[in-house]
Amino acid sequence: MQIKENSFLVTGGASGLGESVARAIVYQGGNVVIADLNESAGQALVAELGDSTRFVRCDITKGDEVQSAVEMAESAFGGLQGSINCAGIVVVQKLLDRDNNPADLESFSRGVNVNLVGSFNVARLVAASIAKRIASDGTAGEHVEKNADQGIIINTASIAAFDGQIGQASYSSSKAGVVGLTLPLARELARHGIRVMTIAPGVFATPMMESIPDKAREQLEASVPYPKRLGAPSEFAKLVTHIIDNAYLNGEVIRLDGAIRMV
Repeated sequence: MQIKENSFLVTGGASGLGESVARAIVYQGGNVVIADLNESAGQALVAELGDSTRFVRCDITKGDEVQSAVEMAESAFGGLQGSINCAGIVVVQKLLDRDNNPADLESFSRGVNVNLVGSFNVARLVAASIAKRIASDGTAGEHVEKNADQGIIINTASIAAFDGQIGQASYSSSKAGVVGLTLPLARELARHGIRVMTIAPGVFATPMMESIPDKAREQLEASVPYPKRLGAPSEFAKLVTHIIDNAYLNGEVIRLDGAIRMV
C-alpha cells in the first residue's frame, strides 16, 4: 500500500512515537487524523503540518470518541486506509508492597483497558470503516484475488510483552495482549485485504523518558547492545512507513530494540 494520497488514523499522534509517525506520513504525501487527549499539542501539530492533517480529541477506550475520529477521516479525506495505534499508558506497581499489601486492582485494570482494550477498540472501528468502504464500491472479493492492499492496522506493543520486569504486571500483560491480537485479527481481516502488524519498541527517546534522571537514562543506554542509545522516534516511524509499503508483512510482531533484553 502506498502512503501518498491515502489516509491514516494515528492515535497518540500529538507527541512521541505517534507524532513522528504523523510527520512521516504527511511528508510522504498521506493524510492523517491525529487522535490524542492533548488538545493543545495536537492543534499545534495540525497548524504546522497543514491541510493534510486533522485533530480530534480522543480517548481510545471510548467507542464514540474513536468513531468520531474515524468519521472525521471519512469526511475530510474521503475514507480511511489504515491506523497506527500509538496511544498507551504505563502503570508501575508491585503485586505486593513493602508491607505485603496487595496491588491496587483499579490501577492494574486501567493499564489493561487503555493498552489492550483501547487497541482492540481502534482496530474494530477502523476495520469496519475500511470493510464498508470496500463493500460500497462494489469490489468486495476482487481485491483479495488480485492481492491488492485495502487497509493496514499497526498496533504498538512493547518489549515488556516478552521481558517484563518487576512492577510491570499491568503494562507487560496488556502489551502481551496486543501481541496476542495480531495473528487472529490478521487472519480474520485477510478476506478484506486488510493487514495487521504490531511493533514492539524498546527504550525510546519519548517525552516520557525525558522525565527520568540522567543517571537512569545513561544506564538504559548502556544496556542496549548496539547502538548504545535510546531509539529515535523517527526510527519507529521509518518502520511504520516500511510496513505500510511492504505488502508481505502481515500477522507479525517486530521488535525494534537494538537487541536489548530486559532483566
